[in-house]
Amino acid sequence: MTVPAVLFVCVKNGGKSQMAAGLMRKAVGDSVEVHSAGTKPSGTVNALSAEALLEVGVDVSGEAPKPIDPALLARMDYVVTLGSEASVEPVHGPTFENWNTDEPSERGIDGIERMRLVRDDIASRVEELASRMRSASS
Repeated sequence: MTVPAVLFVCVKNGGKSQMAAGLMRKAVGDSVEVHSAGTKPSGTVNALSAEALLEVGVDVSGEAPKPIDPALLARMDYVVTLGSEASVEPVHGPTFENWNTDEPSERGIDGIERMRLVRDDIASRVEELASRMRSASS
């Protein structure tokens, strides 16, 4: 039996896609192959994103931003872009979806409070996708 696979993509691979990947790993363990990447990767994972994840038991300290690997992309079951700025050229195979995530800074909310709201929005979306992936593989 093959394990379903998902790739989360944002622009820098320093915040939202790292959050989604970490939260998915926490939700599903080894039952789903989980990756993240960026369309224009930055140098480091966003410190506030990492801090917000640690608050819910997800440690991304060993992660680093990386570009999209075309071979990896082609073998994914799902490719999820986060936000409106990240764009991935569709390839045959994966199901593509975009999550227009909450952007609290548009409401004047910044810092760790912003990251907590982003994390919680992504977490609810991850749970829904994890449920769909479990249903599809059973």
